[in-house]
Amino acid sequence: MTLNRRSFLASSVAAAGVLYAPTVFSQAKPKVVIIGGGAGGATAARYLAKDSKGAIDVTLVEANPIYTTCFFSNLYIGGFRDFESLQHGYDKLAGGGVTVINDRATAVDRDARTVTLAGGQVLSYDKLVLSPGIDFKDGAVPGWNVTDAEVMPHAYKAGPQTLLLKKMIEAMPAGGTFAMVAPPNPYRCPPGPYERISMVAHLLSQKNPTAKILIVDPKDKYSKQALFEEGWAKHYDGMVQWIGPEFGGDKVEVRPKTMEIVVDGEVQKVDVCNVIPAQMAGAIAKVAGVTNDAGWAPVDPATMQSKVDKNIWVLGDSSAQGDMPKSGFSANSQAKVASMVIRAELTGSKVFPAKYSNTCWSLIAPDDGVKVGASYEPTPEKIASVTSFISQTGEDAALRKATYEESLGWYAGITADMFG
Repeated sequence: MTLNRRSFLASSVAAAGVLYAPTVFSQAKPKVVIIGGGAGGATAARYLAKDSKGAIDVTLVEANPIYTTCFFSNLYIGGFRDFESLQHGYDKLAGGGVTVINDRATAVDRDARTVTLAGGQVLSYDKLVLSPGIDFKDGAVPGWNVTDAEVMPHAYKAGPQTLLLKKMIEAMPAGGTFAMVAPPNPYRCPPGPYERISMVAHLLSQKNPTAKILIVDPKDKYSKQALFEEGWAKHYDGMVQWIGPEFGGDKVEVRPKTMEIVVDGEVQKVDVCNVIPAQMAGAIAKVAGVTNDAGWAPVDPATMQSKVDKNIWVLGDSSAQGDMPKSGFSANSQAKVASMVIRAELTGSKVFPAKYSNTCWSLIAPDDGVKVGASYEPTPEKIASVTSFISQTGEDAALRKATYEESLGWYAGITADMFG
């Protein structure tokens, strides 16, 4: 499977062309409100406005006027991207018929079908799309809460935290220690923790080659583990140490005031600590009452509709849907299915069987890219993987370079697909 900007956009345009069908409109335009302007929300807004040809009133609520992508934010940390290359505005979406409101949604009244914004505005809807990304579980890492993120950054919501983390790494003393507290499953990826380690290692190898990296991990294994371990040994030999649960990786606390981590009772002073806590659906999903006890929002695998409310769709990181990872590619794929179903319910257009796809790329070192991905279909129980692929250890340099270049094409394609 090979992707570039042109092929990614071509597949999107082809899908949209197949899905469009003659529609019957009522006098008043039906209203769709979308909360969250990332890979799920922006894509849903664009496709609903474009494919309904103005027959649906589409409003996108996003607190940030400039969106910074989590995907490729690790490459900024590693020195492979400018920060500005991660940032995207909503002007083209607005020009394409989407009403963009830069505010934060604070309440959802499912009975009245209204959304209340922090600024006091109340929006009515016929259908509501929630794509608010992730929030963090309180107490997931003993000693750390969100207020400590200015001292021990998470950098898992791209923007100021990303800038802060890189600044702190660059300011490390010679021979210092960078520590990461890795998250339990499931977690948003990208920005993948282990690609981030690779990018931190690359940055340090250029600026601080005697520095050390410590990963404290509650998981006994992780995605693409053999590929990362091979890459770290090849490019950053002796720099990276991984501590799994067998050696106390699941028994960690942090002390932000003294910049210490405690692993199974043993205290270690570090210079930078990247804390990535356990995650849950973005707060508005819980406020709307569509999350389960685990903190995620269960959805119908064939439609992405909430299992709690048939007038609400939940996309991307916030959804509990089955086998798909919590990635930007997944959210973009899910948004196209959701927009098709919503448009059909509101305008009478056709619905075709749902199909989903995902690829996650990781950069280990210059021109050393790897990937994992799959195609998915809905079953009665979940969105299920039907075919999959993964890079192999021992691949030659030309293939790894081609994989990295493929990721660049995908980034250009998906951002164009999201924002127009």
